[in-house]
Amino acid sequence: MPRTSDGPVASWEPADLARGGLDREKIAGMEAAVEGGGFGKVTSVLVARDGRLAYERYFDEAGAAARRNTRSATKTIAGMLVGIALDQRRLESVKQPVVPFFSEFGDLAYPDPRKSAMTIEDLLTMSSILECDDTNSYSRGNEERMYLVEDWIRFALDLPVRGFPSWVTRPEDSPHGRSFSYCTAGVGLLGGVLEKATSSPVPDFAAKFLFGPLGIEDVAWPRNPKGIAFTGGGLPLSSRELLQLGQLYLDGGRWKGTRVVSEAWVRASTQPHVTVDDETDYGYLWWLRRLRHGDGVAAGYLMQGNGGNKVAVFPELKAVVVLTAQNFGRPAGERPEDRLLKEYLLPAMR
Repeated sequence: MPRTSDGPVASWEPADLARGGLDREKIAGMEAAVEGGGFGKVTSVLVARDGRLAYERYFDEAGAAARRNTRSATKTIAGMLVGIALDQRRLESVKQPVVPFFSEFGDLAYPDPRKSAMTIEDLLTMSSILECDDTNSYSRGNEERMYLVEDWIRFALDLPVRGFPSWVTRPEDSPHGRSFSYCTAGVGLLGGVLEKATSSPVPDFAAKFLFGPLGIEDVAWPRNPKGIAFTGGGLPLSSRELLQLGQLYLDGGRWKGTRVVSEAWVRASTQPHVTVDDETDYGYLWWLRRLRHGDGVAAGYLMQGNGGNKVAVFPELKAVVVLTAQNFGRPAGERPEDRLLKEYLLPAMR
């Protein structure tokens, strides 16, 4: 199927290294390193450039048809749906308070006016006032504690207010006026906000306004014990479907000429709103990273999940990269998938 003049095709053409301007020697070196176990258990690598499939390789038995659990990489989809709801004026703004959506819960644990003032933007940027930190096993809001109870929405709303001891930088003293704390429960709470605002189950809203226009069908959402679709990650999608989502944002919110999400939301989502570390900022459920490779630096925004799963968009290179992997339980430090990007894929993009 030829590429149209108004956007990439819905069904990717066969991969072509030359068409994507990829260095064959670098790609061959990457394949040898992956097959030799140098990057752990990588299951797929895809690269699109200028809307065309340049490289596609599966390193497991499942192949292209498999829908892969890319863990928290699919948190970003919750942000896409919030943008669509804003575009349709079903939500007022990212400054809209969250707690009023859930008046049926009555009095919440640890009442505090700062909790009542918590906004959609606070959840999108992982910087809410809730004491919620998935990287700290002692945190009241750690996701593993949430999975033990029935009502995950109530779990998030009942969390106490986060403390800022003297050795922790307060939001008002931080870049962008926010303090980052990775919180899966908060992204799950966004799903509840979406259902209230749209008067529709999240899977139905997503199927009609996001997945439908991209030709993605029959998506099996994970659900909490009460049967409500969970927006905190774990959404199974194929590597090509993940590539489509990255391409959608690279093309400013359009897919094959059809407007899916506004360009204004794409820009807002991929701008820094909170600082994570010296090389990483965070947008609206997108990781904003500067990857050093050789003498160069590639700036991109990424969907990222446990195990090394990534959808990386590099606007200056007109490229989208999908990496799926099962490198779970790795110690702290540079991820092998980051090395794969830095040592092979980014240098291969001429």
